[in-house]
Amino acid sequence: MKEIARMIRKHWLSIAAVLLLLFIQAMTELSLPAYTSNIINVGIQQGGIENAAIEKIRESEMKKLCMLADENGRETILSSYVLQNGIYMIKDDIDNKKKEELSDIFSIPMLICYASENMSESSDISFDFGASSEGDAVDIETVKTQISQLDDSIISQVAINYVKNEYEAQGFDIGSMQTSYMLKTGGIMLIYAFISMMSSVLVTLIASRMSATLGRDIRSRLFEKVMTFSNAEFDSFSTASIITRCTNDVQQIQMVAVMVLRMVLYAPIIGIGALLRVLDQGTSMTWVIAIAILAILCLIIVLFSFAMPKFKIVQKLVDNLNRVSREILTGLPVIRAFSREEHEKKRFDAANRDITKLNLFLNRLMTVMMPTMMLIMNGVSVLIIWVGASQVDIGAMQVGDLTAFITYTMQIIMAFLMISMISIMLPRAVVSYKRAGEILDKEVSICDPKKPESFDNNNKGIVEFKNVSFKYHENADEYALKNISFVSGPGETTAVIGSTGSGKSTLANLIPRFFDVTEGEVLVDGKNVKNVSLHDLRDKIGYVGQKAVLFSGTIGSNIAYSDANMSEEQIKAAAKIAQSEDFISQKAEGYDDPISQGGGNVSGGQKQRLSIARAVAKKPEIYIFDDSFSALDFKTDAALRRALSETVSDSTVIIIAQRISTVLNADRILVLDDGKLVGKGTHKELMETCEIYRQIALSQLSEEELTGKEEG
Repeated sequence: MKEIARMIRKHWLSIAAVLLLLFIQAMTELSLPAYTSNIINVGIQQGGIENAAIEKIRESEMKKLCMLADENGRETILSSYVLQNGIYMIKDDIDNKKKEELSDIFSIPMLICYASENMSESSDISFDFGASSEGDAVDIETVKTQISQLDDSIISQVAINYVKNEYEAQGFDIGSMQTSYMLKTGGIMLIYAFISMMSSVLVTLIASRMSATLGRDIRSRLFEKVMTFSNAEFDSFSTASIITRCTNDVQQIQMVAVMVLRMVLYAPIIGIGALLRVLDQGTSMTWVIAIAILAILCLIIVLFSFAMPKFKIVQKLVDNLNRVSREILTGLPVIRAFSREEHEKKRFDAANRDITKLNLFLNRLMTVMMPTMMLIMNGVSVLIIWVGASQVDIGAMQVGDLTAFITYTMQIIMAFLMISMISIMLPRAVVSYKRAGEILDKEVSICDPKKPESFDNNNKGIVEFKNVSFKYHENADEYALKNISFVSGPGETTAVIGSTGSGKSTLANLIPRFFDVTEGEVLVDGKNVKNVSLHDLRDKIGYVGQKAVLFSGTIGSNIAYSDANMSEEQIKAAAKIAQSEDFISQKAEGYDDPISQGGGNVSGGQKQRLSIARAVAKKPEIYIFDDSFSALDFKTDAALRRALSETVSDSTVIIIAQRISTVLNADRILVLDDGKLVGKGTHKELMETCEIYRQIALSQLSEEELTGKEEG
């Protein structure tokens, strides 16, 4: 898992860019509700007049306001305005902060003036702004005290009405002012919306590219790691599981990477930002948000208590489905031969139903979650409107503020919704992350030494086993091979024979280091195979395994597998030695005839001959034929071995065989029994000295046939 974390860290620049863009997107989206509130409050209700800091006011009205303001307020007002032709005009250098201060100073005096000018005749209250008696002053202070106890929203609205009347008295077009404000504010909102959209598009683009690159890197690294696995590592992971980890698991990681960059990082930014905006409004309805968050958390906790255990077994069920599918597709001929189609259909159906039931369960949880989330969101909206309506009714809140509060609340709820949605996917992605990490973190038992030695060019093709013992697992009780020693050099053919399970193939696999010896040494050209690089070692060996393997391509490309630039003459020469010319010539396209996946369009014998041709074309120092003639008829077998003996006279040949006829003419025959070397010599010597070899030989050929072959 550390390796995947390192891959993610490589994309720090993209992650930083995404974070920056998300902050920009959040800031623009968080600004929009405030502008919406301004359009309603200022644009519609206040006619485009933002506050009580009046731009122009008649001298007579200014005197009234100054009389009603305190001494500090009068000084601030007079220092902020300049008198021109009987009109007080606000100075150009007055900023928004100063205007807010002026608005606070003007609000109560403007309310008193507005009330006195618009008072009904039946009212007992009256103000004489020219009076100077002590009693009048006391009355004004009393009224100011009473007014100060009103809600700020009411005071502000009445003050704005005063400003509106003053502008009309001066002949200003209020409708034009309102239109101008609406267009200006709407234009700013469009710019913010465009910035938000572009940020969202760029985030999606960067996140998609990063996740695709991350998925590619993880798949490549997984494949590279699997390619280094020895048989010991493959015992830890089934083929189906490795395929699932390289495909489905990586896809889960890739998908969640996009969601994390696009939603998980964005959710706290927008959620916290919206919460701060709500608190900044100073509204008394923040308890509604607490109720909404509590309801969402309860829903998430309940759902996760059911979902989390299921997510842990999803990928195992995918493994099982892939395993069953692979077994059935690989074993179709056997299934048909035994008429077990219905049984295998039921087996596949059982695996398929297991994963289907689990996915249906998880999908039902998602189905329940989304409507419940929408119910919570809509319920909260109704609650806000119900509570907010009474606040608007008593003048404690304006309609625009209520609209902004609803929008901010929805942003907070959506943040939790985004986190809950990703949380449904995250457990499965965490499982996939761990499964992929298990492969990447798996220590490879067979690898290059830290300081590999070089082969001696004067010592070519010598294979030596020195007291070699081997067991498949460290804790195994029995050895697969025990105390094996022999030497085979250039121009010599060493054959290994024995009963099934005697360790013949295991011995062959120790030379190219498919396994490492438990005790003793395997030497190639005088060097311990553990002390040289795997590439240099295997470059000396032409290996033909028990199971002939061909790759999709052409006949020619399979023969030239060791060298893509191999000449046509070399390919044809190898095919001739492997006795493949006859069937290749019958193909419509000859050496360019296609080979299907796994070599399914050629027979077993043809596949085996092409595998031998592939090894011969490499011209290695050492040939290893692991029971590679089993699918050949006796005539082809004899002809092939005859051609090989003429061609590979300078190479070391090691043949693993079941047939006595294949090993009769070997320079050295090793007889294995239960992992032990029980006989070593020529055919003639072993017939006299090794009873096990004699029994194997007589079980396949009669005494007369053996005598005839020896003489032949």
